[in-house]
Amino acid sequence: MGEILIQNADTVLTMDDDKRILRQTDVLIRDGQIAAIGQGLTTSGEVIRAEGCVVTPGLVNTHHHLYQNLTRAVPGAQDALLFGWLQRLYPIWSRFGPEEMFISAQLGLVELALSGCTLSSDHLYLYPNGARLEDTIHAAAEVGLRFHPTRGAMSIGESKGGLPPDHLVEEEAAILEDMIRVVDGFHDASEGSMCRVGLAPCSPFSVSRELMRDTALLARDKGVMLHTHLAENDEDIAYSEAQFGCRPGQYAEDLGWTGPDVWHAHCVKLNPREIDLFARSRTGVAHCPCSNCRLGSGIAPVRQMRDAGVPVGLGVDGSASNDMANLAGEARQTMLLQRVAQGADAMSAYEALEIATRGGADVLGRPDCGRLSPGKRADLAIWDVTGVASSGSWDPAALLLAGPNQVRHLIVEGRSVVRDGQVTTLDLPRLLEHHHRLALKLAEGG
Repeated sequence: MGEILIQNADTVLTMDDDKRILRQTDVLIRDGQIAAIGQGLTTSGEVIRAEGCVVTPGLVNTHHHLYQNLTRAVPGAQDALLFGWLQRLYPIWSRFGPEEMFISAQLGLVELALSGCTLSSDHLYLYPNGARLEDTIHAAAEVGLRFHPTRGAMSIGESKGGLPPDHLVEEEAAILEDMIRVVDGFHDASEGSMCRVGLAPCSPFSVSRELMRDTALLARDKGVMLHTHLAENDEDIAYSEAQFGCRPGQYAEDLGWTGPDVWHAHCVKLNPREIDLFARSRTGVAHCPCSNCRLGSGIAPVRQMRDAGVPVGLGVDGSASNDMANLAGEARQTMLLQRVAQGADAMSAYEALEIATRGGADVLGRPDCGRLSPGKRADLAIWDVTGVASSGSWDPAALLLAGPNQVRHLIVEGRSVVRDGQVTTLDLPRLLEHHHRLALKLAEGG
């Protein structure tokens, strides 16, 4: 692997330990890492001119359901609350198979890449018609993004009081067996890894307490992270209190689902006691502001979480509940919602971008990502701030206030994934045609 020199960037937002913001600066990449940051750097390798550009660490997506890219804006689900939304979509998702999983994951990751994302998690919790987790893993490898897939699961169907139809759930013994298979087959714990696998029972209302507990024990035995949905809306809280006699935070703690190796999606309804629990245990949160708005779930207490010391990253959530996957837009929405809830000084543009980069990397246990400093992974986004979106801005570094929402260049592990706004790693028109054909086939089935 050769060198790449990002030369003479107007601004480099390092998100390093000193929070340096550098002007007219070069970034030298060598062997997948940041080799140097400074002025007057040279290389015998490739040079990318960056005048008129802001360079940031690649954005990090901590929660997604990539398979949902084939079910955007579905009538009957567009205006439904969470539980009704799920009940409308489950029958459609039950017709998916390996091809749908692979193609939807590719398109979702391309969409993320264009929005500046270099590292994405994914929560795949249903496996109809022979689908397997590696369908998404192979898709990510072709796109070229760093990937943290999670082996999700549902085990309680309608006949046992759960939400999913019975034909979409799995036996818990089989779930645990496949979790072992995918971790052993695909998890790479090394620094700079392009794929780490997590374990992720879907939610408290779709799996048993026993599976939650057993999964936590398995994850710690294997040294992998844990992920699930928690405290997403008022219905979620009511279900927990009715079924388990406690709030979601207590449920998570009782079953071993707190700690620095755990991150929960949404957490819109955490109360002060639960926030304190997550802060003390260093339990992470994937904040999904657009999805929370789309489903009417509420505004997560991100300001209180951050002030207490809870690790917080951003997630786009599934494309059936967002319905887009633009991580830069997610960061802007995070900033705006905290201001709506608590005033214009509640969150700066810089802090929201920090959550989208360094914050997300830390939630996923990746201190080698999410910041630009020598020795860290060469995952970075280059944003052109000479266009209409930034025109007249007095602070080009304030990308979330006045800036583009699509990258000019994206580099992952020292390799170009987006160049001059175009994806370089696959044939996008062909992928779009394939994706559209699958979506039409699903729509024709109702």
